[in-house]
Amino acid sequence: MDARDVDFEQLYQGATPIGRKMPWDLGAPQPAVVALADAGEFTGDVLDIGCGLGDNSAFLASRGLTVTGLDGAPSAVEQARTRAPGVTFAVADATKLEGYEGRFDTVLDSALYHCLSEEARHAYLAALTRATRPGARLHLFCFSVDVPAGFPAPYLISEANLRETVGTDWTIERLEPAVYTTSMTPEELRQSVQVVLDEDPADLSALGTDADGRVLVPVWQLKAVRR
Repeated sequence: MDARDVDFEQLYQGATPIGRKMPWDLGAPQPAVVALADAGEFTGDVLDIGCGLGDNSAFLASRGLTVTGLDGAPSAVEQARTRAPGVTFAVADATKLEGYEGRFDTVLDSALYHCLSEEARHAYLAALTRATRPGARLHLFCFSVDVPAGFPAPYLISEANLRETVGTDWTIERLEPAVYTTSMTPEELRQSVQVVLDEDPADLSALGTDADGRVLVPVWQLKAVRR
């Protein structure tokens, strides 16, 4: 099985062999997002695009921000509403964002970009441009080419790709390597990879772990401002 073939709606329904524990579902906000919030990087109306189960949205709302969480999987949105009833969640196509024109001051993309094909990435960035106000900030995390072979990443993203796609309508102020916290220990990740790819995973020992034993995955961390 190719990781690009994963049906996220089925995944959020627990209808795949991977079960209900998803690598990005920490049951809490992504630590990298918390660090951005602590630095005052979220202001105004915030869009959490590809919000999944809504933990980042709920966290940002707890900081007093007005947050809209959008996802393409109805089951994810339904569960997010249960987890964070005070936050606005809706189903939307990230490559179109119809009805959200000129709405947002800050965008969080916490691991959506690398799920999109090359064509879809360009449509997605054009949609974000339409959905934001001039001067809006984009914070984006996506898997980098440093992710080891065998890790079930839909796409691995190069620096050049980000500069070309995001740089069309946005001024990139920060683009650097970082790590993204998963919900899985190394053994849980190995078992998950084996299920998703239907083969023994390659050596994933190069991936580090945090203080709680959760695997850390190499990502790009990007900050850009809409022109």
